[in-house]
Amino acid sequence: QLRLVESGGGLVQPGESLRLSCQVSKFVLDYYNVAWIRQAPGKEREGVSCISANDGSTDYAASVKGRFTISREFAKDTVYLQMNNLKSEDTATYYCAIENTDLFCSVRANYPDRGQGTQVTVSS
Repeated sequence: QLRLVESGGGLVQPGESLRLSCQVSKFVLDYYNVAWIRQAPGKEREGVSCISANDGSTDYAASVKGRFTISREFAKDTVYLQMNNLKSEDTATYYCAIENTDLFCSVRANYPDRGQGTQVTVSS
């Protein structure tokens, strides 16, 4: 069983920032695309961002482009999601997810393996 542990969620006001972390099993970053997916109450799951294993290229949902940044740190087996200028509509449970593929990553909700999630609440 591969390890996916999210952390960093919390309650912030609109306009503030949070950084989510996803610690994964060793070597996952070498062979798996990693994505962030979110689900708000009463809404469908949606892809937020992803980073490709092969070259570290990234992609973002239109709703977060320019505000969120995904990155990875091999030494810590961790993927980050820096979220700036948060809005109330960003409120959701955020999941880290992985996919073993040679293809470039894609922003979508149906990655096969997900962590337990971390709650992000943006409210004044």
